[in-house]
Amino acid sequence: MDKYQKTSKLTGERIKKYLEEGKRFDGRGLTDIRDIKIETGVSVNAEGSAKVTIGNTQVIAGVKMAVGTPYDDSPDAGNFMVTAELLPLSSPRFENGPPKFPAIELGRVIDRGLRESKFLDFKGLCIKEGEKVWTVFVDIYSLNDDGNLLDAAGIAAIVAMKTAKIPKYDEETGKVLHGQWTEKGLPLTDVVPIAITAHKIGNKIIIDPTREEEDLSEARVTIGSSHGSISSMQKGESKPLNINDVYTILDNLEGAWKQVHDKIKEYS
Repeated sequence: MDKYQKTSKLTGERIKKYLEEGKRFDGRGLTDIRDIKIETGVSVNAEGSAKVTIGNTQVIAGVKMAVGTPYDDSPDAGNFMVTAELLPLSSPRFENGPPKFPAIELGRVIDRGLRESKFLDFKGLCIKEGEKVWTVFVDIYSLNDDGNLLDAAGIAAIVAMKTAKIPKYDEETGKVLHGQWTEKGLPLTDVVPIAITAHKIGNKIIIDPTREEEDLSEARVTIGSSHGSISSMQKGESKPLNINDVYTILDNLEGAWKQVHDKIKEYS
């Protein structure tokens, strides 16, 4: 990834100057989110799928399910896993091959936000205690990276899970009948664990950065919350956030959360 030039120094200086004046190149306020578009059913083979566009950033999330054995310490609970792949078609910065740190981090941050929020009722995935449970896989793929893949991926994962249907399962043969679905959705709770990522550039806090703004990010934090209750936080980048930065982020969290929630509530 290092062989590809990031945002130029001149552009970076102009962005920082604009931010100091409370402005951004695209006319947004510092904590405004770009237009969000959501499409569902984009994969005919997935149990549930969603394509999310934020500005020019695009991601797809798909849900697949399999039957497996439960963990020894939770014999009556299903399993859950989130993986992410940053495709070269979405940015010249991404390369083919084994997942690198950005993809691994994205998957883990989304996984933690969904898991810790109790969005998914793991016990509702139990088929036979101690023997068989459903495993839910959420796979995320980048289509175009123009900044803020984290939040786009989080929205896509939520909507894909909300629209997913459990496939039919033949208990006699022990086989999942892929391509045939029941009318039953995933056992989800009323929690809507929306993740919002805030970035610090200079002494300013912004939300939903473009690719150029994200290149200038000195510190970031992704906060997963639902109706004012915080369930997860993940710090990124090398520089620290001071207590005033955290207060500023939390003050702006409600408005950003509502903006995203209003977009996905129709899939409840």
